[in-house]
Amino acid sequence: RDVSFKYPNSPDYVLSHVNAKLRIGEKTAMVGPNGAGKTTFIKLLCRLYDPTEGEILLNGINIKLYDYREYMSLFSVVFQDFQIYGATLAENVKMDFVNDGDKEKIIAALKRADFGSKLKSLEDGIDTELTKEFSESGTMLSGGESQKVAIARAFYKNCPYIILDEPSANLDPIAEYNLNQAMIEAAQQKTVI
Repeated sequence: RDVSFKYPNSPDYVLSHVNAKLRIGEKTAMVGPNGAGKTTFIKLLCRLYDPTEGEILLNGINIKLYDYREYMSLFSVVFQDFQIYGATLAENVKMDFVNDGDKEKIIAALKRADFGSKLKSLEDGIDTELTKEFSESGTMLSGGESQKVAIARAFYKNCPYIILDEPSANLDPIAEYNLNQAMIEAAQQKTVI
């Protein structure tokens, strides 16, 4: 409600007096040129930043009044500037330590993100070490493969709100089509931005 935002030490507002209402189960596309504030809007919604002016409400309550961790658990987000970490593929999907009970869900998330054929080619499967940061034998993924791992995180988390900030930027047209089909299927009962 009437949200404005400017970065510290900047005289210019990135967003000025924005009003928006997102409804449960709705699919919303935000379109605009580079620098229009789309990513900033998402980061505000996810409470990575607080508005300079105005307020963001969830069910009529200012999001600052919710427990931060509880609020964040509502969102599966794939940012355009995602990161792959020096850990196993499974840990990169779950973003936490992995138990045996997590493995089927991780594999399912990777398959939904169209990473299944690459997964089959990995000798250690989801236990494959990624990057060479901590392991000389670590596997380096291509930009598109890395993006699919980041997308698998959203499928794994299974939250009511899915936020995709240019999730197909590094994908080829076929992979982008497959991603869109998987997202449509996975997000039928979810709110998607």
